[in-house]
Amino acid sequence: MIIGIIADTHDNMTTLRKAVDYLNAKKVQHVIHAGDFTSPFTSRVLKDLQAEFTGIFGNNDGDRLLLQKRFNGRLFNQPCLLELHTRKIVVMHEHHIIDALAESDRYDLVVYGHTHEPEIRKIKNTLIINPGEVCGWLYGKSTLAIADLSEMTAVIVEL
Repeated sequence: MIIGIIADTHDNMTTLRKAVDYLNAKKVQHVIHAGDFTSPFTSRVLKDLQAEFTGIFGNNDGDRLLLQKRFNGRLFNQPCLLELHTRKIVVMHEHHIIDALAESDRYDLVVYGHTHEPEIRKIKNTLIINPGEVCGWLYGKSTLAIADLSEMTAVIVEL
């Protein structure tokens, strides 16, 4: 199963559109958003995803009630636990306990955002992915991640 992972979209509708178009072209089956949509109007672009969707709230998400409504209940507080393709996944926004989650050996994949810096690494048997920032505001590069849950591999893609 191929999934897309995005985070820190921060209302940049231009780069968010590029991310959606890329994920649709790659025919990912599920997209995880690791927080910081910022405003509910991001749903106008994300509704065009041709994949299942799970997102979490970040520290910069303003109107959480309207965000939740616009995303039809597919946004959660962290930690968000889900299972895809028999893989146990935990999704966070902040990075403070990422290593501890991976070291617990309870999860196959730990996803996070917040730092805006892309990262793919492993602790024990747990793959850790930060897709970086879709918005491109902080570091000037709009990135996302593609993960293969069958192989437990991932790549960072610059849009």
